[in-house]
Amino acid sequence: MMVKLKGTGVAIVTPFKNDSSIDFAALGRIVNHVVEGGVNYIVALGTTGESVTLSSDEKRAVLSYVLEANDNRVPVIVGIGGNNTSEVINSIREADLTGVDGILSVAPYYNKPTQRGIFQHFKSIATFSPVPVIIYNIPGRTGVNISAETCLQLAHECENIIGIKESSPDFNQIMKIIKGKPENFNLISGDDLMALPCIAAGGAGIISVLANAFPAQTSEITGNALKNNYKSARETLFKYLELIELLFIEGSPAGIKAILSIMNLCQNNLRLPLVQVSRSTYTRIQKAMEGVI
Repeated sequence: MMVKLKGTGVAIVTPFKNDSSIDFAALGRIVNHVVEGGVNYIVALGTTGESVTLSSDEKRAVLSYVLEANDNRVPVIVGIGGNNTSEVINSIREADLTGVDGILSVAPYYNKPTQRGIFQHFKSIATFSPVPVIIYNIPGRTGVNISAETCLQLAHECENIIGIKESSPDFNQIMKIIKGKPENFNLISGDDLMALPCIAAGGAGIISVLANAFPAQTSEITGNALKNNYKSARETLFKYLELIELLFIEGSPAGIKAILSIMNLCQNNLRLPLVQVSRSTYTRIQKAMEGVI
């Protein structure tokens, strides 16, 4: 599993039709697009997949369709997380994880647990999960940070926890985790702009938003960095700097869905409370894409 999750992962979007129903045909196109573009693995039902707006039945349908469209070409990780530990465990028990290679589970949000509570939350999930677990730290969204000390305690004490998707802006924390982690634990960047320095410090790669649209280019950046070819990695990354900024300027996945609609991979639809990017941002995205396509 460690080898499988090295390189470029892509947090795929969930496409919607104009009536807000799931567009499975578009989902199939995106799966084929990213796999043929050379990503190393797929993450379904994450933040970018708007999983918090999907019903339980819809989540099952999306995962089933992703697995079918992928057809065992690359590993598939599924997002199963929340702020109610017992409900997360129940969701894992009830899920059909046949063909799933791991679970990505976000830090419990809103109720602001202590670090001891965070440790017990993930330890419980790892105990009941039949597949490996990647913990997900994104304090900008959850309102809570998984400290380096808590992450390392989980990494050393829970064999079934194999990595962390780290989206903290604190690079000191990132380096502490890389320095203290066991060999069988990966730190994966959750930020397209942070992937290069994370890999340089010893990280294993990226779970990318940009790769939905530009899988080959994102894989090129990550692959070159992992081969210590930082000059080439920088040159490719610099071409996409403006576009990456625009991806998140009005929230994600609004930016990437605008790009995917321009590329005719899916319609530019989101579920409330998320909305499309503004016309001015959409125009800026169109202009930025002219410089990279």
